Amino acid sequence: MLTQQWLAEARVHLQTVWGAVEENTRCNFRRVLHALAAERVGPHHFAGVSGYGHDDLGRDTLDRVFAQVMGAEAAAVRLQFVSGTHAIACALFGVLRPGDEMLAVCGHPYDTLEEVIGLRGRGEGSLKDFGVDYRELDLVAGQVDWAALAQTITPRTRLALIQRSCGYSWRSSLSVAEIEKAIHLIKHQNPDCVCFVDNCYGEFVEAVEPTMVGADLMAGSLIKNPGGTLAPAGGYVAGRAEWVERACYRLTAPGIGREGGSSLDLNRLLYQGLFLAPGVVGEAVKGAHLAAWVFERLGYPVNPLPLTPRTDVIQAIRLGTKERLQAFCRAVQQASPVSSYLEPVPDVVPGYEDAVVMAGGTFIEGSTIELSADGPLREPYIVYVQGGVHLAHMELVLEQILQVLGELKL
Repeated sequence: MLTQQWLAEARVHLQTVWGAVEENTRCNFRRVLHALAAERVGPHHFAGVSGYGHDDLGRDTLDRVFAQVMGAEAAAVRLQFVSGTHAIACALFGVLRPGDEMLAVCGHPYDTLEEVIGLRGRGEGSLKDFGVDYRELDLVAGQVDWAALAQTITPRTRLALIQRSCGYSWRSSLSVAEIEKAIHLIKHQNPDCVCFVDNCYGEFVEAVEPTMVGADLMAGSLIKNPGGTLAPAGGYVAGRAEWVERACYRLTAPGIGREGGSSLDLNRLLYQGLFLAPGVVGEAVKGAHLAAWVFERLGYPVNPLPLTPRTDVIQAIRLGTKERLQAFCRAVQQASPVSSYLEPVPDVVPGYEDAVVMAGGTFIEGSTIELSADGPLREPYIVYVQGGVHLAHMELVLEQILQVLGELKL
């Protein structure tokens, strides 16, 4: 069990890093408040429209608020993006054309992008199917190969994919400073290369976002960080206006772009979720530090380490066996506010190569920011923990996890 003594020790050890998290939270809250005030957001913006979505005042104003918050020229925040992967795919198909080359800067991309690119599956409708070539830079000791990146961009490299989060890999997630460094190296070789950032799990973790340091375009999910646990669905793209519009051509149709997609009377949840997001993310980051501290003390390899500054909300823990992985996820489910009576079982999930065990009794299905844990059933059986609306919930979840693992006796 996670005893009071352990918690007291953790608070002492984590005091400095938690203080830094709180300062980031204040900075991000300030930016959100400024954007809401600058756009004169009022109750009339909460009303939505149906049908085509033409002249949706609340939606269009939210786009401008979001763009200000992200330091971007433009943004499109849409319920019609069914996931972060969908938003990313729209961005990639919006930029890339037959004969172009796409370079993955951070090694192999997240599992759900493999079929989008054409690395797995039948390839129908993938970038490869449309004549887009693909390369990736292998990581060196879990880090970007900076030397290789400095000399690999060619005139054909139309888009560089920079995946901020570690995904299902044992590597460090990229800080915004590292993203800025990558953009500088890429643009030095080919100024026309579009630097695209998969920003999933990273929003509001740091005091700056990739579009503030030169990213041309980025995308993410509203049921992760920026939805603040209230957005019922959706995703976003943000960046230079030209590329945002082209991404929206793939979401709707050429000629319609950002003008389509009604908000269906859900604008208030999107606005309020954005307002709450910095605080929710701050609590999730604190919880990630605590989980790392507890499991490192128990002798498990963790990534990042407990005192390492964060750039996303994911905490990876190498459990070593599939039994521990399943038990960990079972315990998270048991300590969830919704569907605590269910037991997660490994299953094939669309977009993933291996069977995945997922836990997350969340109010919004798949809302990883509410607190979830998952991992593919493949060696070395790593569980990826993300989210948590309050540090107290993470403490209770950790108590449950330690109890279940103790009963397992492995």
